[in-house]
Amino acid sequence: MSDKQALRDFQGRLAERLQAATQASGAEASWLAVEAGTARLLFPLDHAGQIFPWSAMQPVPYVRAWFMGVTNLRGNLCGVVDLAAFMGTAPAKPRSEMALAQCWLVAFNPLLETNCALLADRLSGLRTMEMFTESAPAPDGAPAYFGHLYTDNQGVQWQEINLQALSLDASFLSIGTTSSES
Repeated sequence: MSDKQALRDFQGRLAERLQAATQASGAEASWLAVEAGTARLLFPLDHAGQIFPWSAMQPVPYVRAWFMGVTNLRGNLCGVVDLAAFMGTAPAKPRSEMALAQCWLVAFNPLLETNCALLADRLSGLRTMEMFTESAPAPDGAPAYFGHLYTDNQGVQWQEINLQALSLDASFLSIGTTSSES
């Protein structure tokens, strides 16, 4: 029960911060900032769904290594993707159970019709356009789901991820593999 209360408290604080950011700057938050492996990513708020604490996965055989398994998120069976592993930015060593316990699952917005959640190593809060000093288009050859690359006031770069485009990406949808590939 305490986990449910902690999640409600977290979601309440996140909603309060969103409202406070809107009132203070007159601008709405545009992104949820997360860290996945070594990547700093921005998920458009209208693409992201609910945020859940890490929960145990039921492994699925014959899937790619980045597909962690399935879990029950508030009564919905969802696939869980290690986004860092999918993008090639995963830590060199596999995450321990203790490290996974600190992770979060960011579900896709139900409007995207994708029963999937992405593993985020860390939530970094909400971001508005005013928090960035530079913006550049995705580099040549970048995946179609890469949006702009933003640089914040501290010089840190954040890659926007279009979750709608990701949910339609052929490599993201191809979770299956033969037993020799996994």
